[in-house]
Amino acid sequence: MKSDMFAPRSFVLAGAFFSAFTLTAAAQQPAASPAPSPAPAAAAPLPPGSPLIGRPADNEAAAKLAPIAPPPIPAAADKLPTAKLKVPAGFNIEVYASGIANARSLAEGDKGTIFVGSRLVGNVYAITTDKDGKRTVKTIASGLHRPNGVAFKNGTLYIAELSKISKVEKAEDNLDSPAKLTTIYDNLPKDEAHGWKFIAIGPDNKLYLEVGQPGNNLLHDEAHGQIRRINLDGSGAEVFARGVRHSVGFDWHPETKQFYFSDNGRDWMSEDVPEAELNRATKVGEHFGAPYCLQGNIVDPEFGWGKSCSDYTPPVGLMGPHAGVLGLRFYTGKMFPAAYKNQIILARHGSWNRSKKVGGDVLLVTLNKDGTVKKTEPLITGFIEDNKYVGRPVDVMQMKDGSLLVSDDYNGAVYRVSYGKQKVADKK
Repeated sequence: MKSDMFAPRSFVLAGAFFSAFTLTAAAQQPAASPAPSPAPAAAAPLPPGSPLIGRPADNEAAAKLAPIAPPPIPAAADKLPTAKLKVPAGFNIEVYASGIANARSLAEGDKGTIFVGSRLVGNVYAITTDKDGKRTVKTIASGLHRPNGVAFKNGTLYIAELSKISKVEKAEDNLDSPAKLTTIYDNLPKDEAHGWKFIAIGPDNKLYLEVGQPGNNLLHDEAHGQIRRINLDGSGAEVFARGVRHSVGFDWHPETKQFYFSDNGRDWMSEDVPEAELNRATKVGEHFGAPYCLQGNIVDPEFGWGKSCSDYTPPVGLMGPHAGVLGLRFYTGKMFPAAYKNQIILARHGSWNRSKKVGGDVLLVTLNKDGTVKKTEPLITGFIEDNKYVGRPVDVMQMKDGSLLVSDDYNGAVYRVSYGKQKVADKK
């Protein structure tokens, strides 16, 4: 009986003792550590074709490199860097026209109109000159998608957007009205990476266009990495050359009619290789190596396994690491010195994925008798100052009088290079 009466009290005392011990022990423990912070969210994956794909991780120098965007609006005429641009003795450089946002490819009409494509702003422009020499810039088409390439033949302007080619008939007769575009060819990929196009009409009266690789360096399908040609009505499409990473300039030798084109090498392999290429096609169907062989003598570390550079057509010249080789033309005029006759004038847009910028100039490329590069020498320099761009040349085009036009997409301008008596720069 007594044991039954004392059982609850013993339980209570035991519980009190255990609680006191627990509280005392707890008081003697160090304060609990705060909960760990959640791990930082993973960086969003890069979109397909991003130029940053392949950038070395944990590399401080590489982390600072990215494509260089031009200023949002064209530079005012009096802010253009003509005073900083240098040309050889006897040459002159002046502003031909300004206020041309993202000025890219150039073509001259039968009546002297200069047509200018753009890559980023969706416009095509026309530069006209009146009888008093005053020039006017008109926007003849807008709202287009990457209308980089322009070409002209027998009154018709051809415009290359990212995924189609259109024509404007009697283009110089209606410059004050929006251009009426008629699509002639649209069997093209829609990849943004290397999707903007250069076009030109060859001595065979066919229109040539490039379809670049859809990214920095990758295996691609049969529709990419090539130069095609079509009839002027859009029919008869065929692949002219393969193994082309991204060409934004080509022309034909005035005597041999062989096809020369610039090609930009892959990024992120190193700052010094591969070099940009100047290539020559002597027949239909040649393969120029990309993405298996780089600059004609380096097997690509990703895709070149089991390949040999001897299986591909090598470049006729190397144009500098990541130099951004773009527009080129053979000079056939009579204004420049004889050494320029039938030689290549080439624009180097300049590097972005290199700590020390190279390019940003216009070169005279002199060829050997066998058509390979003999030497290069500067025609225009000064676009790079303190490792920063003050301008970026894109395309070159010989005018009927033998002078040379050079587009600058960074400043939204076109310059004119002449030879002879010094002229006052035109600030119109």
